[in-house]
Amino acid sequence: MSSPFQHPVVIGSGSWGSGLASIIARQGQRTALIGRCPEVIAEINQEHRNSKYLPGVDLPEEIIASDDFSICQSADLILFVVPTSSTRETAEKLAALGIPKNTVLLSCAKGIERASGKRMSEIIADSFPENPIAVFSGPNHAEEIARQLPAAATIGCADHEVSQKLQSLFNTKRLRIYTADDVAGIELGGALKNIFAIAAGVASGLQLGDNAIAALATRSLAEMVRLGTALGGKTETFAGLSGVGDLITTCFSEHSRNHRVGVALGKGEKLPQIVSRLGMVAEGVPNTQSIYEAARRVEIRTPIIDVVYGMLYQNIPPIEALNQLFQPSPGEERD
Repeated sequence: MSSPFQHPVVIGSGSWGSGLASIIARQGQRTALIGRCPEVIAEINQEHRNSKYLPGVDLPEEIIASDDFSICQSADLILFVVPTSSTRETAEKLAALGIPKNTVLLSCAKGIERASGKRMSEIIADSFPENPIAVFSGPNHAEEIARQLPAAATIGCADHEVSQKLQSLFNTKRLRIYTADDVAGIELGGALKNIFAIAAGVASGLQLGDNAIAALATRSLAEMVRLGTALGGKTETFAGLSGVGDLITTCFSEHSRNHRVGVALGKGEKLPQIVSRLGMVAEGVPNTQSIYEAARRVEIRTPIIDVVYGMLYQNIPPIEALNQLFQPSPGEERD
């Protein structure tokens, strides 16, 4: 079967960008991958490896890496796989180049912008108001996707035809793709789970036990639904792959950068040293600020987000922060 897209471009040569490029390229589709690091670009082209971000993974030869954004001018599909803090700058850079109005733009980053409170698809739409825009989310660690381990994900788009084309592109024997039209809910689930993963990691680092972590993850889902629906998502979306599915993965997996940040915090390490050692962006760290502020704007109670914010930005000791969650008298479980 021929690919629904003939000129796909992936912007972002980190682990997730390389993983998504691999999915497309393994179907025999020549795939452009735009990055910034000359060493990473050279290694992908010459050795078909990205040892900095995906060590031990062989990449398809059909991936052609470059730092040349002008490639996007002939693209019929562009994947935004850059940190959330770089999404607006990247979109504006592409808009200045002149991208065709029928080029599909797929957002693969998880978070909201602090200054505006906008989701990534909304930021992209600011620069491309006429282009079809979709989002990709779910419990998808790049390390596993790149190794072709079984997984599932959700693609959200208001245009059903575009959703089907993207589903056809990414659906493989090892990756099951579902579609939905609740773009807001899909994006918000992906953004919120990163913060809860930090909290779960802290509980793990403090060795509070499986019961505490399970309770924390469950209450995180309640908080995700409460805030996510207030910000425009649908309740049922948070019960799906981009909600509870992604939440489970990031709260318990060693692959989760946000979980690893939390574990290190729980063990007494300081945030600047943790982030420096990680070498990659843990989106939950900057997004804790933006989502904490968004919750204040809509006046939604977010106790877990509040304690993570306290640990990251108010120097509250992890054990004190977690005690704030477990010590108060409980209310109704549906609260």
